[in-house]
Amino acid sequence: MYRAGPALKQGCSKKQTGNGKALETICSGIPGSQPEPMGGLCECVSAAARRYERGRDTFLSSARSARCYREGYSSLAGISRERDHMKDFRRYLVLKYIQYLVLSSSNTISTLLGVLGSGYVMLILQSSRVSSKSTAVFISSLAKADLLIFVSAVAELFLWSSSVVVPRTAFTSALLQNLLTANTHISALLLSCVAVEAYLITFLPTESRSLRTVKNAGLTSRAIWLLVAAECALLQADDVLKASSTSPSCSPGVWLLHLSSGAAALLRALSYLLGILLRIVNVYIYYKIFFSVSNRSSVRTN
Repeated sequence: MYRAGPALKQGCSKKQTGNGKALETICSGIPGSQPEPMGGLCECVSAAARRYERGRDTFLSSARSARCYREGYSSLAGISRERDHMKDFRRYLVLKYIQYLVLSSSNTISTLLGVLGSGYVMLILQSSRVSSKSTAVFISSLAKADLLIFVSAVAELFLWSSSVVVPRTAFTSALLQNLLTANTHISALLLSCVAVEAYLITFLPTESRSLRTVKNAGLTSRAIWLLVAAECALLQADDVLKASSTSPSCSPGVWLLHLSSGAAALLRALSYLLGILLRIVNVYIYYKIFFSVSNRSSVRTN
């Protein structure tokens, strides 16, 4: 048997923790024919063990921090995904119903709130979390209709600030008024489309699934915009012809004036009757939906 040298005994007699204790046990059984070299080896191994423990602690701390960061990010993402944007859409639709189908005419406060709500809804619709559905298509087109109000307000402000340089004409006055008319008619028709879709979802969910598609909603929205644009073009032509006519005479322009005036008057009357009809239909639809949901809730509770 070899005896361990004094340096080996001194190096290995130090108490270690963790891996140091295991190294102390290993070092106590190493033959010590070369005492000094073996003592240096034991000290080197002990220093390596300490460095390993420090590195392991640093690694575990970094891993713990990374895990906490991932958990926090996942929590924030989960909260963002759990936000129900349909509540925002419902509030926006209620605001628009009050603005166009409840109030007899839009006032400054309701118009400003509607424009702000449309801007907020357009931001929401840019999010990837909003699913592409037919209702979202109608709401998007409804929000874009308020761009007509924004354009009219900006043009009015520009004409007011530069009234000396750019005088107000009959064409511009009629155009600004027709833009507001187009906004009202487009919004009323789109809100009625949303109401009809809500009725189909409530009472005919399976039978109407082939009708409630994104493609059909897009086609309906474009058709509404084209019809209202044609209406405003006719009204604009009538206003311009009325402003440019000076004295009656037997000329083709007079016949054109009479024809456009008759068509515009008929169109205004039809628009007025259609507005009343849309109000009645929307009230009836939401009356049926409300009592249907109430009856279902009472049956479930019983």
